[in-house]
Amino acid sequence: MSKPVYEIPLDTGQVWPDAGGRRRSADAPPSFEEIMRPRNAEQGQDATAAAPAPGPSLPPVNMPAPGAVAPPAAPIMVSRLFSQPAPLADTHAQLPPTLVPAANAAARLATPPVAPFVQAATMPAPQVLATHEAVPEVVVSIPAPLEATPPAQVAYQFAPAQPLPAQAAPIHALPQQALQPVHRPTETVLTAEASPGAPVPGDGQEGSDPRIVQALNAVVIALASDLHVSAGAPPMIRVDGELRPIAAAPVWQPDDLRAALYSIMSSEQQEIFERELELDFAYTLSGTTRFRVNIFQQREALGGAFRLIPTEIKQLHELGVPESVGNFAKLSRGLVLVTGPTGSGKSTTLAALVDLVNRTRTDHIMTVEDPIEFLHGNHKSLVNQREVGNDTHSFAAALKHVLRQDPDVILVGELRDLETVSVALTAAETGHLVFATLHTQDAAQTIDRIIDVFPPHQQGQVRAQLAATLQGVVCQTLIKKASGKGRVVATEVLVATPAINNLIREGKTYQISSSMQAGREHGMFTMDQHLAELVNSGQITVRAAYEKCHDEETLKRLISRQETRDGGGMTGGIDFGDRYSAGGK
Repeated sequence: MSKPVYEIPLDTGQVWPDAGGRRRSADAPPSFEEIMRPRNAEQGQDATAAAPAPGPSLPPVNMPAPGAVAPPAAPIMVSRLFSQPAPLADTHAQLPPTLVPAANAAARLATPPVAPFVQAATMPAPQVLATHEAVPEVVVSIPAPLEATPPAQVAYQFAPAQPLPAQAAPIHALPQQALQPVHRPTETVLTAEASPGAPVPGDGQEGSDPRIVQALNAVVIALASDLHVSAGAPPMIRVDGELRPIAAAPVWQPDDLRAALYSIMSSEQQEIFERELELDFAYTLSGTTRFRVNIFQQREALGGAFRLIPTEIKQLHELGVPESVGNFAKLSRGLVLVTGPTGSGKSTTLAALVDLVNRTRTDHIMTVEDPIEFLHGNHKSLVNQREVGNDTHSFAAALKHVLRQDPDVILVGELRDLETVSVALTAAETGHLVFATLHTQDAAQTIDRIIDVFPPHQQGQVRAQLAATLQGVVCQTLIKKASGKGRVVATEVLVATPAINNLIREGKTYQISSSMQAGREHGMFTMDQHLAELVNSGQITVRAAYEKCHDEETLKRLISRQETRDGGGMTGGIDFGDRYSAGGK
């Protein structure tokens, strides 16, 4: 989803249609009921009696007060799968006052034949007008949506929404168009969504607690990366690395939260959770948006963490990772590790590497993940994805058998234990290309972590094995941009040259950083080197760089050296874009 457009022009020449179709000035706008009653009277109908009575919580239509300038309005794009459309009506007399048929706002033409209806009671702003349908989406309008109603609140109370620019006059003229006879949608529309408002078959949303669905919708619209739910607190989302509560969301009570989280688990998953008190799985919202979910118990209540999985696998250059990282996808064998702290985009980068192999090589790719995050189709390669818990009992169990499945490329979601690391090294040693992740901060620490997993009497052998198989390490972290909007990825790249292999074999990992600093021609550089480039290019602040650096003195020297070389100016640096702030990974 693209970023919201916040520039909404105001039509100062606002006029309102009156009951007879004539036009009156903005200083005397009629109410919706005023418009509706005379037109119904002309047809011998009483609007109050004919229209179904709205529910007790249904708010009145909020039209501008006499003498007031009409507020700006903008269409909000929402998914029909999340909305609550009213039953289709044969005539306008069957419409509640707060429901109007769709109209094409762009062409300023009413289009009753494709008229979905949007219930105003579901919106924080009382006036909601359906203005355009583009299956499977519908555009609705609310007054001043970005002033009175933050997009996150729209998503929480209604559906994922994208603000679009529009003038107020055509939108506020829609109540008059609503008085025209309304026909049933065409067969094409019904085919596009056989049951309006219902989840897609097989959708994880089916039977899910609406409060969880609303909170997940807020993640999507706010371009957040995570959702956290805990008893005694409102749902919290992480935007650009910062945690914040969802506007107007209620505090979760323990029993309500337990019921909500259980509603998104299958019976088998509920049994596993009650036995283990921990559960990892993937949840699909509306058939397209996927989340990696961890449910846990804390202080005798439940908690949940949801990580948004981008629906699109972006290419490496779109993510902004260095070109040298793409060379790892060209290898025929060896071990490539993508590392970094939680939430640094490891899975996103790893998915881009696998996708590059998939699109450029005719290989058999096997993945073992917990849970499966990015879904890979078969392009040039054949891809089989296995999920721990559903398709296999453990990483180690899957890797024991993977060599019998004729793989060319193997992806291991995480090297968690000795057995998994051992099998991954063996697979790389026997002529396979293995991608895996670790939670480490730099290349030297990554190598030490793998070796330290093994008992002391095996570590010499593992050093030799790792020196022979390791092809590269990509360490990354996400840093807020100097502008305050979005994040940029900072990386450290190690390429296994003969000199690096000797240092690994001899146990001199403390010298690896120095070799990397001098290895630019091989595509290598340290995290501090890249942080200095980002500072000098103006993409991040010095303070942000110091928070993420490995050695403050080294970073200070690198920044000073670059400023001197450029005469105090800024280098172009590497533009790592803003892709991770939207992807959340």
